[in-house]
Amino acid sequence: MTLKPWAWAGLGICAVGVGTLVALAFVDLGAADQVASVAGGAVGVVGLVLAAITQFGGSTPAPPAPARGVEASGEGAVAAGGSIGFASTGGAATPPSPTPPAPTAPGASGTGDVRASGARSIAAGGDIGSASTGSAGQPGA
Repeated sequence: MTLKPWAWAGLGICAVGVGTLVALAFVDLGAADQVASVAGGAVGVVGLVLAAITQFGGSTPAPPAPARGVEASGEGAVAAGGSIGFASTGGAATPPSPTPPAPTAPGASGTGDVRASGARSIAAGGDIGSASTGSAGQPGA
């Protein structure tokens, strides 16, 4: 087990404190009692403050999501790094009734690049609510 530098510093300070109190107890027991009381109170207050910081503050923000490449190549192609509610790449499609897609949990989407290549292609890094690539009568459909 490897200890971090702050842990080693804490152990060193404790060892010095115990050694000082033991040496002082041999010289003057009354003074050692008073020093131990003050030191114990100070350590208790420091412990309380550190516990409060750990519990209620001092949290580090989550790291940002890795950058994602989004590319749409081809006539009428659509690509989005997140979710798409409705996408239409043809001329004859009409949007459905407005029902928004369920929200995607943070970090639930993949981390790879999003690419829509080819005529009227659709790609999303998250959910797609509704998609239309055009009518069957159009060339390339």
